[in-house]
Amino acid sequence: MFVTLTDVGHRYPGHPLLFENVSARLDPGHVYALTGPSGSGKSTLLGMLAGWIPPVLGNITRVGVERIGWVFQNPHGVARRTALDHVALAFVARGETRSAADARSRELLERFGLGRVADRQFRALSGGEGQRLMLARGIAAAPDLLLVDEPTAQLDLRTAASVSDALGRIATDGTIIVVATHDARTRDACTDVIDLGAFQ
Repeated sequence: MFVTLTDVGHRYPGHPLLFENVSARLDPGHVYALTGPSGSGKSTLLGMLAGWIPPVLGNITRVGVERIGWVFQNPHGVARRTALDHVALAFVARGETRSAADARSRELLERFGLGRVADRQFRALSGGEGQRLMLARGIAAAPDLLLVDEPTAQLDLRTAASVSDALGRIATDGTIIVVATHDARTRDACTDVIDLGAFQ
């Protein structure tokens, strides 16, 4: 399973190229930081990786990638559902019993520093806890490709640091993870960097 980008470039009608000549191979077990200045096309490239936006130049090839997950800037959850419920649902949807799903969910929440809030309702979580919960849920769903869009953009520095630290722990052999970010700490927590600023 892998994704390759070959001389990829993109522009919107009537505008100059956002980026061009982007070539990379994305493999499971890596967390790729997609960096660059504001307006450089980070979110656009995420959409291209998902297959929503066709590149104007070059090609993107997905081999063995069938399930794609997203984690957006603002964490969206069900207000009265617990953190445990949010993660367990992903395991249940994959065919596990509720008891097995709960056990695996608690392990995953611990990995993201959320063990103590597992039984707390989503509406009672802090912004950083909510964002880390979305990362945990994204991993629980076991997508082939997980796209994370600016996970610390709406957070204060201390909270953003907790999310960045969590990103450093989400590498998994079964998933390709790409994180669009402007945050240096988030970038440094990833295993690899693709800087769109170098392709403008």
